[in-house]
Amino acid sequence: MNITKKVVRTVVAALGALTMSVAVAACGPSASLPSDAKDSSASTSGTAVKARTLDEIKKSGVLKVAVFSDKAPFGYVDQDGKYQGYDVVFAERLAKDLGVKVEYTGVDPAARVDVLSSNKVDITLANFTVTPEREEKVDFAKPYMKVALGVVSPESAEITDVSQLKGKTLIIAKGTTAETYFEKEHPEVKLLKYDQYADAYNALLDGRGDAFSTDNTEVLAWAKANKGFAVGITDLGETSAIAPAVQKGNKEMLDYINSEIDKLAEENFFHKDYDETLKPVFGDQTNPDDIVVEGGKL
Repeated sequence: MNITKKVVRTVVAALGALTMSVAVAACGPSASLPSDAKDSSASTSGTAVKARTLDEIKKSGVLKVAVFSDKAPFGYVDQDGKYQGYDVVFAERLAKDLGVKVEYTGVDPAARVDVLSSNKVDITLANFTVTPEREEKVDFAKPYMKVALGVVSPESAEITDVSQLKGKTLIIAKGTTAETYFEKEHPEVKLLKYDQYADAYNALLDGRGDAFSTDNTEVLAWAKANKGFAVGITDLGETSAIAPAVQKGNKEMLDYINSEIDKLAEENFFHKDYDETLKPVFGDQTNPDDIVVEGGKL
């Protein structure tokens, strides 16, 4: 897949998330939780439906993968209604090496566990940060990316230190590490929560909150595409691994993904993925080694 000016424009448009609801409605399955639901990464009810075997996936001709539909440039729906992004390139390769096609399900952050336990998808590849709480509910493969938290705010009232958020409203997406971090480490900060990233960014654009926090990789990209906003905090909390997730106990799929990650390291796959999907957004000033993980080695 070659990057063209059209693709770059599409990424920027997706970052704005102004037309996302129309695109998502037109592009296939999606999964979300009710607006008052807790993060399914920490609490999943019911009994898991048994995951499909690799043979069953091959016979069906389809690998089912959960990705974000509104988190450019990692997983998003473009203006033609097609899934694009860093996670999507990886999903396509996993399917190709299995000899099947990909069926995407767009997920909200808080639904990333439920789509696995209900067997709606075989793999979750939605910028999923590894945490001890999530490891109780899903099995993570080797990482393919690393990340910390960042905070973006208007340049006219830039937040450069967490202490400045006291008495202010911080926008976050439900089911994310930002939600967990601020609830635990900074309960004095008022949180305004949204199910979808597009809604969270629109809330920031509309002035419903003073700042927005999520992965530093994403807020840096978003700020570049939205004049008047800056990432005043670029490295908050611990650096964490982002990895594919499978249903708890699905060793066959876990082993397949891990073997693929090992094999892909030989061709520097994720650096090429970065050049294709992330570099057009981040530019030359960002070091890909600060984001990309090859061979599952942090």
